[in-house]
Amino acid sequence: MSARRRGARRARRAGFAVVVALVLLVAATVGVVTVLTRLDPAPPAAQQCVVELDGTGWRLSPDQAQNAALIAATGVQRGLPARAVTIALATALQESRLVNVTYGDRDSLGLFQQRPSQGWGTAEQVQDPVYATGRFYDGLVAIQGYENLPITEAAQAVQRSGFPDAYAQHETRSRAWASALTGWSPATLTCTLRDPDPAASSADAVAARVQRDLGGLPVVADASGGLIVDTSGFGAPEDRARLDWAVAQWAVSVAEPLAVTSVAVADRTWDRAEGGWALSETPVPAGTVRLTLAG
Repeated sequence: MSARRRGARRARRAGFAVVVALVLLVAATVGVVTVLTRLDPAPPAAQQCVVELDGTGWRLSPDQAQNAALIAATGVQRGLPARAVTIALATALQESRLVNVTYGDRDSLGLFQQRPSQGWGTAEQVQDPVYATGRFYDGLVAIQGYENLPITEAAQAVQRSGFPDAYAQHETRSRAWASALTGWSPATLTCTLRDPDPAASSADAVAARVQRDLGGLPVVADASGGLIVDTSGFGAPEDRARLDWAVAQWAVSVAEPLAVTSVAVADRTWDRAEGGWALSETPVPAGTVRLTLAG
């Protein structure tokens, strides 16, 4: 056999040995990963809140959801239509992704990226979600016929953005959330959340958030340890059933930071462990929403 043939055969054998070694290494690696996966299960699904509209789920993070809840509750307190809430949510989604950020273009800050240098308030004020939301609505209601304007025009008239057409991309998501949070679409807002920390559970924290978002509705403990939110002073009495749902779905939206485990309204209950709404064996009277906290 020639030296050239012997060299080619050795090269083939060496190559085969490398391939075998690689296969064995991959198999060993897969085995180790499989064992580790079994020992360390996959983390729980990401926390999220969803509103169903026409068969489509429109998702927000729990942080985004609690800010959306504040924006909607402020609109309801002011007696504004759901269209105003839709415009406000679309604006905040475009400006800050519905997160109360501490930065922005030039001196823009907060949910609506309002600029202190343009007269929106101090830096501290525009980073206060309550103040920022109120200032946005102040500007919106000053626009005659805003309810009938396209979202791009209504939002732009308030914001004076350099990219006015961008608001339109958030319209459907905002409409879905506005409809749920103003009570027009009952039992459409749900949240999938991890188990709450009982240490974060506080009736005082719930009362403070109700005071902030809903205008100080009474909150009292019931005999079984739950909290009753008296919704009778929220909005017009003739809209009681709808506004009870507005408060209930607000409560689901703030369930993560407040360690809420269930929300009951009318004949339905949202359960944190299950993630959805179900019929209740014991209906809640009109004008009340019942919350249960962790622990």
